[in-house]
Amino acid sequence: MTLISPQQLGRRALLFVFSFFALLLLCASAQEQPAPKTAAQQFKNIQVLKDIPADQVIPTMQFIAGALGVDCEYCHVEHANDKDDKKEKQTARKMIEMELAINKSHFKNEIEVTCYTCHRGSRHPVGTPILSVNAAKMTEREHHEISAQESLPTADQILDKYLAAVGGADALHKIKTRVQKGTVDAAGQQYPIEIYSEAPEKRLSISHPSFGESVTAFNGQAGWLTTPRGVHPMNASERQSARIDAQIYFPAQIRELYQEFKVHPGETIDGRATFLVTAKGASTPPLRLFFDQQSGLLLRLIRYTETPLGSNPLEVDYADYRDAGGLKIPYQWTLTRTNGTFTIRVNSVQQNVPIDEKLFVMPQIPETPHP
Repeated sequence: MTLISPQQLGRRALLFVFSFFALLLLCASAQEQPAPKTAAQQFKNIQVLKDIPADQVIPTMQFIAGALGVDCEYCHVEHANDKDDKKEKQTARKMIEMELAINKSHFKNEIEVTCYTCHRGSRHPVGTPILSVNAAKMTEREHHEISAQESLPTADQILDKYLAAVGGADALHKIKTRVQKGTVDAAGQQYPIEIYSEAPEKRLSISHPSFGESVTAFNGQAGWLTTPRGVHPMNASERQSARIDAQIYFPAQIRELYQEFKVHPGETIDGRATFLVTAKGASTPPLRLFFDQQSGLLLRLIRYTETPLGSNPLEVDYADYRDAGGLKIPYQWTLTRTNGTFTIRVNSVQQNVPIDEKLFVMPQIPETPHP
């Protein structure tokens, strides 16, 4: 077993926080350009995935790191990602080619087999079945879920209860703007954050970690992230996810955003039994929604960002629901990805207050001079 020092854990956690607000802009060579480029055009020494969009390279690397439970330096030379000094990088290329070939030959180019299919968070895939005394219990649980399926409420019943629990559609649509201020807890550090929301789907957060101010924004059409390194425009997949976060009227609009719903027995979250509703739409990322069976409130949301090799999951756990102008909203949410977690705690909420529209104007990206 490889031991990880506290310093390494702190470094990983800080990298995660930076990745959420800046999508792991690890090197200047990954800075986005106004005109779309392929990976091979923007990055050095790309031998596999040459034709994917350049803005998909970093999310794809994040997916691989999460699937194997490793850091970037497991395959790459630190601060020299283009070098081929490590055997693991050569192996990764072969594994990517294998995954693409399997999906092309057996799954009509759909992403069914991924790195995680075999690795499950480990550097080395397990090829031998693991004997477990819990196997019988798993079978019993499956039987219980099958019998429970017959008595589940419909998706409409669950979503109606959710809308009523937060205060109802009329109260919801009275809210035009919302300004929240609080703190972010991550990597043993705490720093301020402000979140500005405007109906129906504008949202901007400004956090103040030690490495400099970070902004994550979506104005209904474009999304972007800014850090001391510069401005990163969101790609299509990232914008789809940001649009979900920006929905002030989400409880009332979910059936407009998604067309296909299925209900399943949910897991217990903080001692509360839940119903799981999976939601799929034509142009929105799939969601897994866990609703408190008693209160009807949303306790957990899991969404996915697509990459050429698989889906990066993001879990959001909601807690500390309080009344705010006739609505129940969470005053705490915890965000978890494969490489870490952090918590946002809200200290103050103001609704229907003026917000400077300049906040929702995407900054200009300076052109990079051609060599």
